[in-house]
Amino acid sequence: MSHQPDPASFRAAASRFSTGVTVVTSSGEDGAAVGMTANSFTTVSTQPPTVLVSLKRGRTWQAVSTTRRYAVNVLAADDVAICRHFAGTPLAQGAPALDARDGFFLLPQAIAQFGCEVVSTVEIADHTLFIGEVRWCRHRDGLPLAFYASRFRNGLGAEILPGDARAYPAEGWSI
Repeated sequence: MSHQPDPASFRAAASRFSTGVTVVTSSGEDGAAVGMTANSFTTVSTQPPTVLVSLKRGRTWQAVSTTRRYAVNVLAADDVAICRHFAGTPLAQGAPALDARDGFFLLPQAIAQFGCEVVSTVEIADHTLFIGEVRWCRHRDGLPLAFYASRFRNGLGAEILPGDARAYPAEGWSI
C-alpha cells in the first residue's frame, strides 16, 4: 500500500475534516493591505504562543514573505461574503474595511484575531507553511464560519456532552 491516492480521492477525504475559515492579511509592496481566504490555519504551541498558516504563492504569500508579518482573522458564521471577497469574488460594494493595529490589518467583525511575526518557514510542494509567534491576539463571542465537505457551515453544531454515546468512536475506527 505504498501508492498515493488520486487528487480527487484525497480532496474528498480531506474535506471531511471540518475547519474554521480565516482571512490572512499582510502589507503589500505599497504598504496597502493584501489578504486571502485560508482554512489552513492551526495553533502550534502555547509557550510561546505560535500558529501557522499554509499559503500558496500569490500576492499575500509575497507580502508575508517580504514583511515576515501576518494577521489571521477568524471569520464569523455570517461572513460568507467576506470570505468569498478574499477568495476572489469581490463584494459589489467594494472591499471590506480593514483596521490597522500595530502594523497588522484586521477585519473588525472577526471573532478572533492574531498578529504574528514569522519565525520559521517550511516549503511543501506549491505551498509555504509560515510559522508565526503571536505578538497579540483578541477574541469576541460568536459562531464561527465553518467549512466541511466543501460547503460552508453555520457554526459548529450541537455540543456532545460527556456520557453521550456519540462521544465515543464507532467500532472499527480508532483515534
